[in-house]
Amino acid sequence: MEPHPSRETTPTVTIDLYSDTQTRPTPGMREAMACAQVGDEQSDSDPTTRALCDRVATLLGQEDGVFMPSGTMCNLVSILVQTRAGDEIVVDDQSHIYNTEAAGSAAIGGVSVKALATPAGIFSPNAFAAAIRPPARTAPRTALVSVEQTTSFSGGSIWDLADMRAIRDIAHRHELKAHIDGARLLNAVVATGIPAEDYAAGFDSVWLDLSKGLGCPVGAVLCGTRAFVVEAWRWKYRLGGAMRQSGVIAAAGLYALDHHVEQLRADNAHLRLLHAAIADAPGLSFDPAAGQSNILCFGVAGLGITAPDFAQACLAHDVRIRAIGSQIRVTTHLDVDRAGAVRAGEVIRAVAEAFAARL
Repeated sequence: MEPHPSRETTPTVTIDLYSDTQTRPTPGMREAMACAQVGDEQSDSDPTTRALCDRVATLLGQEDGVFMPSGTMCNLVSILVQTRAGDEIVVDDQSHIYNTEAAGSAAIGGVSVKALATPAGIFSPNAFAAAIRPPARTAPRTALVSVEQTTSFSGGSIWDLADMRAIRDIAHRHELKAHIDGARLLNAVVATGIPAEDYAAGFDSVWLDLSKGLGCPVGAVLCGTRAFVVEAWRWKYRLGGAMRQSGVIAAAGLYALDHHVEQLRADNAHLRLLHAAIADAPGLSFDPAAGQSNILCFGVAGLGITAPDFAQACLAHDVRIRAIGSQIRVTTHLDVDRAGAVRAGEVIRAVAEAFAARL
């Protein structure tokens, strides 16, 4: 049977830098999942899930947490709890909320999005303040701002803590809610040494992804006040996200927090190693802030080819990278060791040199 044309097949490659979502559970994680104590999550009687939520809430300095199937649901539920139909939220123009969540806030919540143009996924407090609409009967009400820490499609940039707090405070002065998309928050933590609870302090909602750098097969934990979590649970039910014996997958999260956080430091280091290997490769262009965490984006227009062409050439050498629009994105993770990062750098550089030689 021929594959469905709309389905992207994933080749088996030795070095897969397509995304940190490509990680697979380690043997220890699989064992923890197999041995998990379970109950019924919908009645809040799954002990492993409850332990994970408490653990993440403490890590983020929040009152409570709720286990979600995905980070996308965390973002959507946060918006649905803290806005109403006809409101507007403020995000950066390269954010996950704006680009890859199927317009969920609009389709389900009736909420519009104001996407601020950014060079690397980070807008200034002044830009945010200017984006807040003055009250008007004919305009949407600005209701929420989202900060993505670290950024995703703009190269893993790390928000400055002072700027995050300034944006939070501006939001609260205008009676807006402030949200953190924390998909890769712990990559920022290990890069800067700033605790997760310091980044999250005072924000109205924040979540942590388990299925990216932490290496879990599924899941995220959304946190906030107890009152917020009660309403988040309500939307979780409505959206079909409530589960039964979720402890089987929650156990993976607990294992990751015990064993994989330090690995994020290695992931960041491997990305820096790869970046150094290709920083002066012909025809490649990088943002000045590139290489801050475990994601690196670069342009290939200087080679006179498209990003998909470049990615395909690397794949021929057993290195999988991702073409996003006119850019290439590479992402290190626990399934790519130092030798893999070195090899990837060699391949990317060689491919760039080969294309440059044709000019």
